[in-house]
Amino acid sequence: MSAINEYCLENNTVFSIEGKGLKLNTAEDVKLFCDTISRMDNLQKIILSGNTIGVEAGKALAAALSTRKTLKVAILSDIFTGRLLSEIPAVLKALCDALEKTQLTELDLSDNAFGPAGAEPLIEFIAHSKTLQTLRLNNNGLGIGGGLMIARALQASADQARLENRPSSLRTIICGRNRLENGSSQALANAFAAHATLETVRMPQNGIRPEGIEILMGGLVQCKNLRHLDLQDNTFTAKGSRALASALVEWPLLEVLNVGDCLLSKKGGLEVATSLNRGNNTGLTHLHLQYNEIQANAIEVLAKAIRSHLKDLVHLELNGNRFDAEEKELETLVEALKEWDHEEALDELDDMEELDSDDEEEDDSEDELVEEAEKAEDSEPAVKGDDKKEEEDLVKKLEKTHI
Repeated sequence: MSAINEYCLENNTVFSIEGKGLKLNTAEDVKLFCDTISRMDNLQKIILSGNTIGVEAGKALAAALSTRKTLKVAILSDIFTGRLLSEIPAVLKALCDALEKTQLTELDLSDNAFGPAGAEPLIEFIAHSKTLQTLRLNNNGLGIGGGLMIARALQASADQARLENRPSSLRTIICGRNRLENGSSQALANAFAAHATLETVRMPQNGIRPEGIEILMGGLVQCKNLRHLDLQDNTFTAKGSRALASALVEWPLLEVLNVGDCLLSKKGGLEVATSLNRGNNTGLTHLHLQYNEIQANAIEVLAKAIRSHLKDLVHLELNGNRFDAEEKELETLVEALKEWDHEEALDELDDMEELDSDDEEEDDSEDELVEEAEKAEDSEPAVKGDDKKEEEDLVKKLEKTHI
């Protein structure tokens, strides 16, 4: 009973060994935990994060979890520190097979650097789950190959839901810091469009370039209930910004937009501000536009949008852009925020790039060069060389699993 008291929380609905730094290798190492789990008739959440789990220990924990039909949330982030890459797929396969027998609504496997090899064991679970609402795969090193695997599994899940005449259960996908790049964009866009129920999509720091951003927007535009979009620290330029501006009008429920550090450019920043000024995103509360080379013309339009439509905007980031913090356009923006009693919404502007008239002329030339570079990029294949072979091998593997 003391073990139950130590590891069970919230009326015995949560089992947690979070952050204990345990090295769990054998079935004997986890016997106490498995016994505890088996006694929890109303287990709803398990947290194993911050420990390292080997093959035998993982299989033993999976066997215990497979009997807990009430389980809804599995937090399995950072559970493979120091493990050989060859160990990880076996543990993940055992855990995912066990979770298929539950009513899981949330799975978090973030901060496990398992790469494409670790993505493969997730395919069956993702494809067959009828209850999963939140999938967190942040900082897993998926790469293009792993991204394709996850995308095709998501597509299979949506296809199965359609065949069974039921809506997708999926609401949230978090997949940042995974080097997804452009090569996985089309498959992910297709999956997003198929899961039109999505409300939160967060994919920061993935090395996605303008063509990939444009493709992703083509899928996300189908998600009419989108509330939170985070694509921070990818590369938009004017091309990706135009695609975002077009998509914004389709998201009337949007509350959080994070495109900071995305190189929107002078033209792109104006495109996004102009779209926000159309009045289709009146519920926006958080807007992150820092470090994007945005200039005063976009700030003027954004001020109009705030005054007319964005009455709920409580957080606005514009630091690191290319306008003078003393310009009248910014003063107009601050006045617009004050009209809604949100004068504290604007974050610090302590790292601005100031422009004079000569700089503005140079910036117009730079925009033209960026456009030319984008056109050249469009003429190149999205997947080349070894990446192309990797994609073909993955497609064959996925076909064998009927996904």
